[in-house]
Amino acid sequence: MAMVQEAPKPKLHLLAELQGHSDRAWHLAWNPCLPILASCSTDKDVRLHSYSFPSSSSSSSSSPSNDPSTSANSTPVFNLREVIPTGHKRTVRQVAWSPSGKTLATASFDSTVGIWERIEDIDANTVPISSPGSYQNGFQGSLKSSSLAANSNAAKRDDEPEWDCIGTLEGHESECKSVAFSHTGSVLASCSRDKSVWIWEVQPDAEFECLSVLMEHSQDVKVVAWHPKDEILASASYDDAIKLYIDDPSDDWFCFSTLTGHTSTVWSLSFSPCGNFLASASDDRTVRLWRRLSAEECAERNMQVEGKMPGRKGEKWVCVSVLKSWHSRTIYSVSWGFDASEREGNLGRIATAGGDGKICVFEISRDPDVTKLAPITKLAAQIESAHGVSDVNCVSWAPARLSDNPEDENGENSIEELDDEGHPLNRSRLKGSLAGDHDMCDLLASAGDDGTIKVWVLPTSKYAAESSSN
Repeated sequence: MAMVQEAPKPKLHLLAELQGHSDRAWHLAWNPCLPILASCSTDKDVRLHSYSFPSSSSSSSSSPSNDPSTSANSTPVFNLREVIPTGHKRTVRQVAWSPSGKTLATASFDSTVGIWERIEDIDANTVPISSPGSYQNGFQGSLKSSSLAANSNAAKRDDEPEWDCIGTLEGHESECKSVAFSHTGSVLASCSRDKSVWIWEVQPDAEFECLSVLMEHSQDVKVVAWHPKDEILASASYDDAIKLYIDDPSDDWFCFSTLTGHTSTVWSLSFSPCGNFLASASDDRTVRLWRRLSAEECAERNMQVEGKMPGRKGEKWVCVSVLKSWHSRTIYSVSWGFDASEREGNLGRIATAGGDGKICVFEISRDPDVTKLAPITKLAAQIESAHGVSDVNCVSWAPARLSDNPEDENGENSIEELDDEGHPLNRSRLKGSLAGDHDMCDLLASAGDDGTIKVWVLPTSKYAAESSSN
């Protein structure tokens, strides 16, 4: 396995500190199409933070870049855009955006998932009062206008809200821990302390139907994550295992692989941008990197493929590297993001954070020796006590860019094609887009028990130099 190259590294640079949550902040999600960062908390609110990239060339009398402290550079400026009083009865544990950026899902300890849309996108004549879904084994799931919709943004005010709850997904019997949209936006997954993973079909007119209830874990399911290119779902649990699921068109969703190796609860999962790797973070204070081997690669190594069925050759996910000794307590979060640098074999960057209050950033590169499965992992930067004495519950890299065309002419989600190293194939599309002239992927957000949201960059980022010069 590739060894982590230990060397003294500079600290992450703090770009912004966003306060407002009255209790611990649990999770973060960058909108893929709009300049919005969402956060959720034990206080049951979702806070939407907008950001912009001021520059001297784009400043105007109506632009926030008129601020003399920011108009001379492109360092992003963050401001509170909206506070959503969700109406959830307990903690909002996680938030997730659809690929179109038009829908927000909230997972709550009250066992429900809230579905939110921009008010301007809601057609009042088509929002369903009740849209039941069913599962043949007796489970019932539904989306309906409930107390969430009734309690959230109900009163009309001068400062009219932008987002409103269109319904609630019900069915979990205990705390809902995680929610995630697939890369096409056609499927939503949720998981719970009740040991189940639910898969919902996203239908037109804001309707959701339960497709499957998967009971593969023996304990509390902590997180669900979708593959960035294929409809492969991963889940992780208190039972120390990771499950991978696919859909059998002739039958149902099923678990095709179980990944074991962690010796304690697996808290977080993140696929690499190229889709060939999966990172998992655990209570055992390690991060494991799993590599996807194709049917051909399995044959070369005399390995048995998994998930083989008509029209699908199968594959196998194997652990190729273990990052350890970087954290002294539970690692609660891992995020695998893009890296705009031109370094050889660039596979992106991994950020980790946890109970020791520390954030680490690793550069991941493909090994020049093609016979080696493990990538080269190098610590790029870190920061101790990122949120003071508080635990860091989540880290999340910003997207490579904001999509300037989230839907194609047929109304279907447009998915950006990536090369094997995770870079956009058509780099020219970056020019002229909202974030095209900015290294968005340099931005790393964190959420802590202190209730704050912080935005960091590597010390080598241009934003670090620009903000330091102000």
